[in-house]
Amino acid sequence: MKTASATDVKNRFGEYLHDTVKEPVIIEKTGRPVAVMISMEEFQRFQAMEDAFWIQKAEEAEAGGYLGAKGTKAFIKAMLKEKS
Repeated sequence: MKTASATDVKNRFGEYLHDTVKEPVIIEKTGRPVAVMISMEEFQRFQAMEDAFWIQKAEEAEAGGYLGAKGTKAFIKAMLKEKS
């Protein structure tokens, strides 16, 4: 992974933008990493992984008995009708 100072990235943005196609670029400010530039392809890959993770969590919650917003609302309405 390539590392560059924020000032260098500002002065040579086009070069670093081009480099992100090959590998992420870590941007440092005062010697500390503060950001990472990645290609759109890499960003989309991360998005797909995150979406898959949350889909799995939702499926696990549903299998464990979580009703979701609509299901909860219907359950509460039914409970209130029973008490009236």
